[in-house]
Amino acid sequence: MKQLFFIVSFSFFISTVVGQKINTNDFEHFSKNEDSLKTFAVRILQGISFEERKFSDSSFTKILVRTLKKNNSYYYPFRSIKNISILYPSDSSFRIFTWQMKINEDAYIHHGAIQINNADGSLKLIPLFDKSNDIENPEDTISSNNCWIGAIYYKMIQSSFNDKKLYTLLGYNEFGMKSNKKIIEVLHFENGIPIFGGDYFNIPNNESENNNHARFLMEYKKNATPRLNFDEDLKMIIKEHLISETNEPDKKYSLIGDGDYEGFVWKNGKWEYVLKVFDTKTPNGKAPIPSPIRDNDGHLDNNKLKNN
Repeated sequence: MKQLFFIVSFSFFISTVVGQKINTNDFEHFSKNEDSLKTFAVRILQGISFEERKFSDSSFTKILVRTLKKNNSYYYPFRSIKNISILYPSDSSFRIFTWQMKINEDAYIHHGAIQINNADGSLKLIPLFDKSNDIENPEDTISSNNCWIGAIYYKMIQSSFNDKKLYTLLGYNEFGMKSNKKIIEVLHFENGIPIFGGDYFNIPNNESENNNHARFLMEYKKNATPRLNFDEDLKMIIKEHLISETNEPDKKYSLIGDGDYEGFVWKNGKWEYVLKVFDTKTPNGKAPIPSPIRDNDGHLDNNKLKNN
């Protein structure tokens, strides 16, 4: 309910500011370009050939940049473009665009940009360059916009520590033919430069292969749908526990959710790992474990695993 209230309130705020900041002629300009952007956004995903998808992606990018150059473009919401993620922090200091383009069955490339909310309405746009294939150890890499670990961001959580504004991003990466990834990383700005990742996780050694996390990556089987999202009531990132359906946990493409839930809670400037989210009392109607694959002692029910 709190999340719905925030969305409704923010939408009302944007609608009000649009009317104040954008005159009728400029609004018509934005609206016309939005129609073109909407068409190309669909073709980026649904184009039959790589050439068609690449052309659509290039055309979308050019039109978007040209559109954003119009004064006060930050206040135009582009609501009808459904295939592109646009996220705002609660302080509305910037917004971030992200999307992906399929190269082939094994590879995707991600695109993105951060638009700063300049007081004078002028454009400050920071492009994001996907260098995922060049980064050997993404979990312990701190990067800028020039060396971005690509993702489609679907949630942003604003916080602060030691007077530094921090923005936690939850994202999705259609990694390859056999597996996908979800990501948790913290964004902050240094002298106007976006910095992705940092020392913002506290995970026990026995719960992770690597305790030196600049970000958290969850890789899993291609068609699985494990949960990774922020619970507004619990004020916690909820992550579904993964197990191997073939008893080969090193093979990430065999991992699926088992109905058990872990989490991360923000404390003292870090996301602290929580082993069992629902050991404590859960708000009515919030428990998402109707039929867990593990029993209370942590043992697997093989029949349920096969059915899953």
